[in-house]
Amino acid sequence: MDVLTEALLDGAGPAEIEKAELPDEYLAAHLRAGDVGMFDGVSDKDVRKSLHVDRVPMPELAPDEVVVAVMASSINYNTVWSATFEPVSTFNFLERFGREGGYAERHDLPYHVVGSDASGVIVRVGAGVRRWKPGDHVVVSCVQVDDQEPATHADGMLGSAQRIWGYETNFGGLAHYTVVRASQLLSKPAHLTWEESAGVMLTAATSYRMLVSDNGARIKQGDIVLIWGATGGLGAFAVQLVKNAGGIPVGVVSSERKAGLLRALGCDVVINRNEIGLGGDDALTPERTIEMGKRLGRAIRAAVGEDPHVVFDFIGQATFGISVFVVRRGGVVVTCGSSTGYQHQFDNRYLWMNLKRIVGSHAANLQEQWECNRLVGLGSLSPVLSAVYPLAEVAEAARLVQQNKHTGKVGVLCLAPTEGLGVTDAEKRAALGFERLNPLRADGMDTTSARAKSQERAAST
Repeated sequence: MDVLTEALLDGAGPAEIEKAELPDEYLAAHLRAGDVGMFDGVSDKDVRKSLHVDRVPMPELAPDEVVVAVMASSINYNTVWSATFEPVSTFNFLERFGREGGYAERHDLPYHVVGSDASGVIVRVGAGVRRWKPGDHVVVSCVQVDDQEPATHADGMLGSAQRIWGYETNFGGLAHYTVVRASQLLSKPAHLTWEESAGVMLTAATSYRMLVSDNGARIKQGDIVLIWGATGGLGAFAVQLVKNAGGIPVGVVSSERKAGLLRALGCDVVINRNEIGLGGDDALTPERTIEMGKRLGRAIRAAVGEDPHVVFDFIGQATFGISVFVVRRGGVVVTCGSSTGYQHQFDNRYLWMNLKRIVGSHAANLQEQWECNRLVGLGSLSPVLSAVYPLAEVAEAARLVQQNKHTGKVGVLCLAPTEGLGVTDAEKRAALGFERLNPLRADGMDTTSARAKSQERAAST
């Protein structure tokens, strides 16, 4: 263990943190450029074969950046994309970024440290950083922007230099340390543990922009919102945001177990797609898409009496045609991804003749992230953590997400030795209660050893 890590785990204050030497290397989950192409012609692109955990050099710090000691991180689907080298190799992103010169050149390396979520402690700040200092507890936004680009000041997501950290940049969050821009930082909610807070920002803020922001669907009281994949990271936060706004969430899930978890989140209407004939692997013909849309529409109207005002869709190819069909006249389909495929087919007559809209959405700008994080700090938005792995088993955690065998968010302990650490407002935590803060945790244990859980998993297989 390096001196700085030891000091942090011993509860060092800002002066001790600044005095402790920054390590030359650190442990990180990363991909290797030499592995690109390893899955060519392979049907099962198993991410456990491409994700490595080993030591990498500590990068130089730019004036507008900070070094964060990562206590915990989480798995997002972009790590699965990265580790399968699809739809394109992320080394292409790093090479293109590096061509900008200056500090950007650091990112073009033969390895890629991945991960787009983190909670931790600032240990170093660049010369140009004003609002943050060593010792601050933070969560990290996944969005990097160029604050000297004019479009950024209208909406950070519109800037041509906007990138997703740990996916389109190097030095991501699935590591003991990470280097991020100061404009990515937000204060960690004091009542949450490291692992709870590390699984919030990317998915919660993405859902916030999609549903609440002026850049998204702008939901209001009484709106019926159809949410695909409602027990996933994005969907579980979407359910909470719709409830907070006075709307009616209609969640779609694939099993009765997930239906039970969704009810625990407070979802008003839960639809098991298999029970109404939306499952199966039959070809998604135009005729079948319309038939499935009719079945889903009947199920929604039977439950709430109306068609949905908004459809929240990140599933993509398998659902998008149904989404366009089922949303009401004048309604909105908002999309932020395509986990089942990017080529969407839908019958355009149902879009134009019924004055429906499709809104594309991607991550969230810093103001939207701040607004979302404020809701978390108030206790109005709860984490949706369902499992926690140690960094040594990050490939297993990513495989769980790759196979869609998870619910909510899958956390990863980095420098934090066990779960349950990082809480600095125990009073608020006690007032909210563990069940409210962890609606998807089945074990009901507030402080457990990730290593012990790992051993239990190994013993059971």
